[in-house]
Amino acid sequence: SLMQWNAIQKRVLKKLTIDLSLNESTKMDNKIDVLKFTNEWIRSWNSNDLDDILNHYSDDVEITSPMTRLAAGINTETLNGKGFVAEDWKKALKINPDLRFDLIDAAEGINSVALYCKSVMNKKTVEAMFFDQDGKVSKIFAHYTK
Repeated sequence: SLMQWNAIQKRVLKKLTIDLSLNESTKMDNKIDVLKFTNEWIRSWNSNDLDDILNHYSDDVEITSPMTRLAAGINTETLNGKGFVAEDWKKALKINPDLRFDLIDAAEGINSVALYCKSVMNKKTVEAMFFDQDGKVSKIFAHYTK
């Protein structure tokens, strides 16, 4: 519901705006607006617009996910390059036209974010994403509940 979504957004914003630094030298070197990225990432996946989804990723993105075998029908969990990832996700969106991510929580790291969501087949997922120097996701490790 909208009230639940707003409560989650407020909780995430509160967590992401806490100043974790003890002094200037320990400040996180994150050039990414994690709250903005999280909202845009969730919105684009829930729109099922592949081009919009792919805008978040670098051309040389590497994704490791147990869902790759299911969607792509290939014998690997890791895909390299936006072209291969696009083919995999196109199949995934076709198989699951109602695929969506419902944000539960988010954690910020150094040039990275981990999103904890409810996802496909009623599974929960942690999507650990790492950003390149251009602010695009260059590596993803996806984890799903059984």
